[in-house]
Amino acid sequence: MLPNKSRGEFVRNQRKDSEGFSESPDLEFEYADTDKWSAELSELYSYTEGPEFLLNRKCFEEEFRTHVSDKKWTELDVAQHRAHAMRLLDGLEVIAREKRLKVARAILYMAQGTFAECSSEAEVQHWMRYNIFLLLDVGTFTALVELLNMEVDNSAACSSAVRKPAISLADSTDLRVLLNIMYLMVETIQQEDPADSPEWRATRETFKTELGSPLYNNEPISVMLFGMVTKFCSGQAPHFPMKKVLLLLWKSILFTLGGFEQLQNIKVRKREQLCLPPLPEDSIRVIRSMRAASPPASASDLIEQQQKRARRDHKSLTKQDNLDAFNEKDPYKSDDPREDEDDNDDNDNSMEVEPFPMERDEVMPPPIPHPPSERVNFPKGLPWAPKVREKDIEHFLESSRSKFIGYTLGKYVQLVVYFFYFYYLQSISMTSKPLAELTCDSPPYQIALLKILLAAAPTSKAKTDSINILADVLPEEMPTTVLQSMKLGVDVNRHKEIIVKAISAILLLLLKHFKLNHIYQFEYMAQHLVFANCIPLILKFFNQNIMSYITAKNSISVLDFPYCVVHELPELTAESLEAGDINQFCWRNLFSCINLLRILNKLTKWKHSRTMMLVVFKSAPILKRALKVKQAMMQLYVLKLLKVQTKYLGRQWRKSNMKTMSAIYQKVRHRLNDDWAYGNDLDARPWDFQAEECALRANIERFNSRRYDNNQSNPDFLPVDNCLQSVLGQRVDLPEDFQMNYDLWLEREVFSKPISWEELLGNHL
Repeated sequence: MLPNKSRGEFVRNQRKDSEGFSESPDLEFEYADTDKWSAELSELYSYTEGPEFLLNRKCFEEEFRTHVSDKKWTELDVAQHRAHAMRLLDGLEVIAREKRLKVARAILYMAQGTFAECSSEAEVQHWMRYNIFLLLDVGTFTALVELLNMEVDNSAACSSAVRKPAISLADSTDLRVLLNIMYLMVETIQQEDPADSPEWRATRETFKTELGSPLYNNEPISVMLFGMVTKFCSGQAPHFPMKKVLLLLWKSILFTLGGFEQLQNIKVRKREQLCLPPLPEDSIRVIRSMRAASPPASASDLIEQQQKRARRDHKSLTKQDNLDAFNEKDPYKSDDPREDEDDNDDNDNSMEVEPFPMERDEVMPPPIPHPPSERVNFPKGLPWAPKVREKDIEHFLESSRSKFIGYTLGKYVQLVVYFFYFYYLQSISMTSKPLAELTCDSPPYQIALLKILLAAAPTSKAKTDSINILADVLPEEMPTTVLQSMKLGVDVNRHKEIIVKAISAILLLLLKHFKLNHIYQFEYMAQHLVFANCIPLILKFFNQNIMSYITAKNSISVLDFPYCVVHELPELTAESLEAGDINQFCWRNLFSCINLLRILNKLTKWKHSRTMMLVVFKSAPILKRALKVKQAMMQLYVLKLLKVQTKYLGRQWRKSNMKTMSAIYQKVRHRLNDDWAYGNDLDARPWDFQAEECALRANIERFNSRRYDNNQSNPDFLPVDNCLQSVLGQRVDLPEDFQMNYDLWLEREVFSKPISWEELLGNHL
């Protein structure tokens, strides 16, 4: 007989063994538009670019000493600062490329906060904001855009890069300097600070408007950057620093269109304008309040668990009391042997949800008394308010009438709809069943983004025909020591992770803004992404050890900007590079995974043909492995993707994955007549899949032809004149025979026909 204390420890150890893992804390991750400002600044530079910080400083000091006294930059007044910034701006217009590059580096040093005169990272960031607003005020950004256009159109540089067998960091020097300055300006100006002066606030709004307007070469800056992406992917400009282009493109879209909070505000405002009911909740806020479920056990943990249990059974005494016998049992397994067989068939460890109180009383030993403050408060309802589509209501009423009532509702349909919807809302909110203005001309851009995403995915293998995305990270001379090789390996992996982060954010932002602006703009982009194999690409990305990807430590914190320019760098060793940072997870990788899952959800929602693609590509086991990440938001979007395909996976899969089914019920929103767990949906007929996509494409083409085709020939799509005076004032040429018999026509068609004015006026009233 075990003593009480040992017995409690034994029960806890047994619980850990039965689950196959020790309880791990939730990942303290807060989803937002971007990471911290310091992190977003550091990710602009690769570690290979480290020596260029001192080169920028040298170029600035040479220019500064030539025109200014021996004072420091931080000691000058505003007028002197502005005068020197104007001199540097004039230097960008010289013809000599070397001279122009030196001036650009001096401006970049200003944008980097004149760090040599700062003693802390906070001081560097302070002078960054001051210098960047100064540079914007004197017109630097416009000059940079013109120079960038000139470099993009530089055919000599493009042809030279195409002929080179290996492209390195030196081939993109001019482009990198320009893109660095532009990125720092966009990223810094969009950061709002309560201490900003009214002049800075006005400057920010003006810059935001200009950035989204066709003021630069008669097109927005984002269109020019998209053009760079397509030119790079076509092989015409392999030297383009694509990571910097994508980061600037992402931040430009984010700044001009707005992030997730702005999207929510626009959605609320548009619903008010259309007299629609307010949104039941803010999705992001609801998700932030949700708890993650316990991660699943791995296969090795399960094997080790079975081996431990077998050894324990072999060594156990034959005579034990009931409590010891209970302790030898897995408290999370039922007594039904068939359930064990099902679990072994499919290894359902995709989700360990919190057991409900009723289940806990049946399988757990008598609870140990705890102080009242330690009691767990279980939620009384589901986290989401239910939703319903008009189509679902009509189908529900039609099936109900045909089954039970057998009569037509006529003009009382609306009243009955409200009644059933109200009854549905009341019933589902009171029960907890423990069941488990943009244009869209962008297909080349989307294909180019997906090509780069494929090249940056960790599961992609190097191919001869794949694009080279490492042009702005590889040095001219390859490493010769083990330490240099390790450092470059970290830099390359970090480089790819940042590219994935930028592309996933760009695609998600565009999808959400298109959907809010017009549904057919969203469908146009979504369909082109589907036709470009975006769905299997995202699934391929997740077909890896996703937990290792999220906890990857591909960063060297002492080399991150601005830390590396204000502190003395310690000597790097192989051990320090292997150890990495002390963070629990990598923010950018978790951010990328959530974005890709949200994109996949948007592509497949209410599209049965695309849902079948998830089934055909065997996404269920891939998505179940992603549930190992103990983060509520990521788990939610994985469960959504599993929910939409559950009805197609068969009865045996559902039977073997009841824990996953229960987690879907607990965490995912419910809808009226939502039979997601069964195959009874009339819209899920396989022979309608091709027709669904073809009908959608026809509607999209009709919309684009009506809205964006200047040479409109179809009279049905021409604008209609609704002005009464304008219509009556138009001259209409009548045929001669009608004019000759006009009196007869009036007598026959007007005077001789009785008109019931009461009925006519009554219909209009």
